Amino acid sequence: MEIKQTAVDWLVEQFEKDGYLDIQRIQQAKQMEKEQMFDYIKNNIVIGEKTLKFFQEEFEKYYNKTFNN
Repeated sequence: MEIKQTAVDWLVEQFEKDGYLDIQRIQQAKQMEKEQMFDYIKNNIVIGEKTLKFFQEEFEKYYNKTFNN
């Protein structure tokens, strides 16, 4: 599977080019982006707690594999 780049990763690249890097804020932004992705699944796809747990586990696998975190 092709490794993709999140919007936050792209922004980090731009900051690195300019010589500016704030690791703590970058990690915070990445976590926020990940939560927003999962919230979309939770609010638009999932029905029931067992299904939510399944989707959460599958999302974690997908996210880690796709975005190499």
